[in-house]
Amino acid sequence: MVLKQRLDQRQVQKLILAPALQQAIKLLPLTNLELIEVIDSELSQNPVLEEETSELKVSETEGKDGQTEDQAERAEAGADDASEAEPPGEPDESADLEFESRFQEYLDDGFRPFFSERREIPDLEKTLSKSPTLWDHLNWQANLTFFEKADREAAEQLIGDINEDGYLTTSEEELSRKAGLPIERVHEIREKIKAFDPVGSGSFDLKEALLAQMDYLKIDDETTRRIVQDHLGLFEKSDFAQLAKVLGCSLHDIKDHFEVIKRLEPAPGSKYSQEKTSYVVPDISVTKEGDEIVVGLITDGLPRLRISGNYPRLLARAAKESSEAFNYLKDKRQKAQWFLRSLEQRDRTIYRVAKFIVDRQRDFFEKGLDFIKPLTLMEIAREIGVHESTVGRVVANKSMTTPWGVFLLKYFFHKSLTGDLGEEVSSLKIKEKIRKLVENEDRSRPLSDLEIGDVLARNNLKIARRTVAKYRKQLKLPPSHIRKRKFAMEEGTS
Repeated sequence: MVLKQRLDQRQVQKLILAPALQQAIKLLPLTNLELIEVIDSELSQNPVLEEETSELKVSETEGKDGQTEDQAERAEAGADDASEAEPPGEPDESADLEFESRFQEYLDDGFRPFFSERREIPDLEKTLSKSPTLWDHLNWQANLTFFEKADREAAEQLIGDINEDGYLTTSEEELSRKAGLPIERVHEIREKIKAFDPVGSGSFDLKEALLAQMDYLKIDDETTRRIVQDHLGLFEKSDFAQLAKVLGCSLHDIKDHFEVIKRLEPAPGSKYSQEKTSYVVPDISVTKEGDEIVVGLITDGLPRLRISGNYPRLLARAAKESSEAFNYLKDKRQKAQWFLRSLEQRDRTIYRVAKFIVDRQRDFFEKGLDFIKPLTLMEIAREIGVHESTVGRVVANKSMTTPWGVFLLKYFFHKSLTGDLGEEVSSLKIKEKIRKLVENEDRSRPLSDLEIGDVLARNNLKIARRTVAKYRKQLKLPPSHIRKRKFAMEEGTS
């Protein structure tokens, strides 16, 4: 078979998204804070767009001649109309001056550096500093501890192999080979790093990290050290009865040792975790006015945009002077219209989704969690006439503030289970019932997953035992035998 190049024509069908549709899709998942950044970027790139300014009070806008700013604007508009009616040979100098001051960089053929202005350097106190990472903090201590070049390089390699939890992921043999140092010397370096802050960093496992912290805190209790050294598996399983039997002590004594070990840090590196607390800024407001629940979009802080009033005059002048500038302004006008329509479509879609959620979950807002109803993305998409992926983009990262609290839109989407009477029941409602059953159970005889399923079945909620176990794990509730052991340890009885 001979391979060769050739040219041929084929007729195929492809789904190609128009630029306006692509822009609308990108705006849907954005929160208000993210949307502000996009709007600011669009304002800086498109001279046809401008931000609407709020009207000032009459008392603040009166001039020396007694005219308000609005009257002055109308007078200027009349002057502009009059100037446009003048012959082409006598242009209005004030209009030219205004044009040159605001748009000269877009129509001037000469070279103009973009960053020509001198900016004032902000005060040092106003600058932001990056918080140190775990590796930065450990390397800083290593530079103050190891003065030999080979030791310092080995310490940097060792610190570089520590994960976010503070545990070393490379063996001492491999570190010895990389650093070209005896394994005994690498071990000494690691022991010093384990004593750095946070204590226990550079350990291979949980046992080593806990023992390093006990050494630093001078916890010399022999039984506590034996639990960590030899019986950590029983401790992790909360098998306190067996632990007491092995150590030959009572459950009350085990409780004391448990309190000591519980105060140690199982993940030393978590102190310098880069995860930050995220604050929710709601995008939707839900208020109750009488018997009505009113849904609205929160637009505080969002710039209001419009097409610049100077655009027609600019376009007319560009048509006479430069075809390139004329095409440039027409293209920017089209992009500005696309952007404004995309913003309107985004607001309209978010409102329709939020309104449907509130109407569907009205009983939840008025009566509580027991009355929440199952809801899916497809159900909303079918109701408001959009694709399911569109609803998914709207729901992503959006939240609503209500008199009953702040809720993420994702909170209202749950699978439905069918009760014995044929009604649809939200999985969130079943999880809440499981949580209450565990909270109110007899702690000396906790309910097993099978018994929880039997209780739910008596309340017309028949679900499998494995489903109960899945929901219990999602609620981060330990199994019955672990709950029983913890209760026995707390009571100090066998």
